[in-house]
Amino acid sequence: MTPLPDDSATLASPPVVEPIPPVEAADRPGWRRETIIFLTSQTISLFGSSLVQFAIMWHLTLQTRSGSVMALAAVFGFLPQAVVSIFGGVWADRLNRKMLIIGADAMIATATLALALFMLAGASDLRLIYVALVIRSVGAGVQNPAVTALLPQIVPTRKLMRVNSINATIQSALMLIAPAAAAAVYAGSSIIAVFFVDIVTAVIGIGLLSLIAVPRLVHDRETADGAEPAGYFDDLVSGLRYAASHTFVRWVLALYAVVFVLIVAPSYLTPLMIVRTFGPEVWKLTANEIAFSIGMIIGGALLAIWGGLKNRVTMMLASTVVFGGLSVGLGLSTHLWVFFGFMFLVGIAVPFFSTTSTTVLQETVEPQMQGRVFGFLGIVVAVAMPVGMLVFGPLADRFTVEDVLIASGVVTFLVVAAAVALPSGRLAMGAARQHQVESAERAREVLETRAGTHR
Repeated sequence: MTPLPDDSATLASPPVVEPIPPVEAADRPGWRRETIIFLTSQTISLFGSSLVQFAIMWHLTLQTRSGSVMALAAVFGFLPQAVVSIFGGVWADRLNRKMLIIGADAMIATATLALALFMLAGASDLRLIYVALVIRSVGAGVQNPAVTALLPQIVPTRKLMRVNSINATIQSALMLIAPAAAAAVYAGSSIIAVFFVDIVTAVIGIGLLSLIAVPRLVHDRETADGAEPAGYFDDLVSGLRYAASHTFVRWVLALYAVVFVLIVAPSYLTPLMIVRTFGPEVWKLTANEIAFSIGMIIGGALLAIWGGLKNRVTMMLASTVVFGGLSVGLGLSTHLWVFFGFMFLVGIAVPFFSTTSTTVLQETVEPQMQGRVFGFLGIVVAVAMPVGMLVFGPLADRFTVEDVLIASGVVTFLVVAAAVALPSGRLAMGAARQHQVESAERAREVLETRAGTHR
């Protein structure tokens, strides 16, 4: 059955489900135009969000110089996302994904506007920032699974790796501009001005996204005899069972938890290390983010051109090992520009992990399950990040940030070695290789069928 146009689906009326063959996205006219509009809308929206992220992080760092405050900010910024992602993933599979993204963007912009107005009135309590972080995190819990699951509805399956890599490169270029722009606005005006920029970019992003006619995802909840469609909690339970029983999905979720607890969480302390070790100048914090962003641009571009290893699992594991080594390098840095060099290399490595893992899940997971799987991935990320910060933040107040970074890198080596050596890890890698063989066979069958049709 061909997917119906997006305007026939509404938030109030869950679609009836039927799996979408992966070849249908390739047959849809105008998918390139819709992909460009979608990526543009998300890029503009992300730009504003990035400004706020940098401004808040720098504001808290410069005002408090406290690892515990940074840890609290991470908890309020990520933990609500973990809770909401439980629901967000199911909503992304049941409801109109485009409307979910628009609604989440609007909620985040409204929270940012409220914080700006409070601060304009003279309020300076850190709790206001924490509340805004909670609301923005809730919006991310709704938005992120929908964004990641919507892209395969537009892009042909065989083009996903390249489009994801291009998207990663664009976002990396954006992250190069964002810290400089945030620093210019923050230093030249105030954090309130940054908030208003975020509101404007959210409005533009919503306007662009509204132009896309996303094909409706048809599901298999309704049986042939007209039985009632499955309820929300039935979908949630089926998603949990799917993730628990799918060897490879389970393994990817565990690997994400390791990376975010041991690598991403300590990396949030790098601004604190710069301020304590190299000085509190804003340009140093900006240069740190720019070095990271330039690395991500180059890494994303290399991946887009190259396409990556055929064995996605090997590339994900290699990237994790590289992260561990670079974390140790950051901790051993005694010169500011050496530190920036390691941040640059971290940026290069990021797309090889994040883009590859996203693509392999999009390729592996059935379309009608992707919202829930990416929702669970969001839960892992959102829980692992504050858990890591709750451990490493207070440690950074007791020991040096350098010691924390070195320790996290060493532990990463040990965990990856254990993951590869354990039977569950070997089983997951075997399942991934089997999936690649099956995918290649299906692609060949599709091409042969099309060739026969043309003849």
